[in-house]
Amino acid sequence: MNLDDALAECPVVAILRGVRPDEAPDHAQALYAAGLRAIEVPLNSPDPIASIRALARAYDERMVVGAGTVLSAERVEAVAQAGGRIIVAPNTSAEVIRRSVELGLEPAPGFATATEAFAALDAGARHLKLFPAVTYGPGHLKQLKAVLPASAIVWGVGGVGPDSLQAWWSAGARGFGLGGEIYRAGQSPAETAEKAARVVAAARALT
Repeated sequence: MNLDDALAECPVVAILRGVRPDEAPDHAQALYAAGLRAIEVPLNSPDPIASIRALARAYDERMVVGAGTVLSAERVEAVAQAGGRIIVAPNTSAEVIRRSVELGLEPAPGFATATEAFAALDAGARHLKLFPAVTYGPGHLKQLKAVLPASAIVWGVGGVGPDSLQAWWSAGARGFGLGGEIYRAGQSPAETAEKAARVVAAARALT
C-alpha cells in the first residue's frame, strides 16, 4: 500500500509520539482494526527506528509506516533502511525532501507560508503539512489553496481533531495528522482503539 492509497481509505495519519518498540505493534493493530492505514512514529520517541522496523515488517502490505520529526538526510536514510516509507517533518528542508525522493520515499514537509509551500514543491514534495494548523486556521489554508497547484496535497496537522476535520476538509485539506487525539504515551491499546474509532467515524463523514 502506498501513501495515496492509504489516505484514500482514510485521510488520517496516526502519530504515535512516545510509543515504545515493544508496544507499537499492539497499537498498530488497534489502528488498523479501526480503519486507519497510515502511521507516523516521530523520531523523538523511544528507539523510533526499532518501532518503524517492527511496524513495517508486520504491516507492509496493509498500512504505510514512516517517521515524523525528520530533520536531516541522515535520518531519512535510517528510516528507509528500517522500511519506513513516509518522511514527515515540522519544517521545509530541501535536503530532507530531496533525499526522501531519491530513496523513493514520500516526504510531507511542514510549512506555514506560500513561500515555504512552493519551496517544498520545488524540492520534489507532493504532500505538504500545514503546521501547526490550529495557529493558522482553515481560512489560511483556503487562501493558500487558491494559488497552490491542484496536485499539491495539503495536510492539517497540529491542534486538529475529529470535531474540526470537516472545516479543514472544506478549506481544501486532504490529509490530517492526529497525535494526542489518537495516542498518548502510556495509554493502552484499548484506549487507542476507542480514540481511533471516533476519528475514523469523523473522517468517513467528510463531504
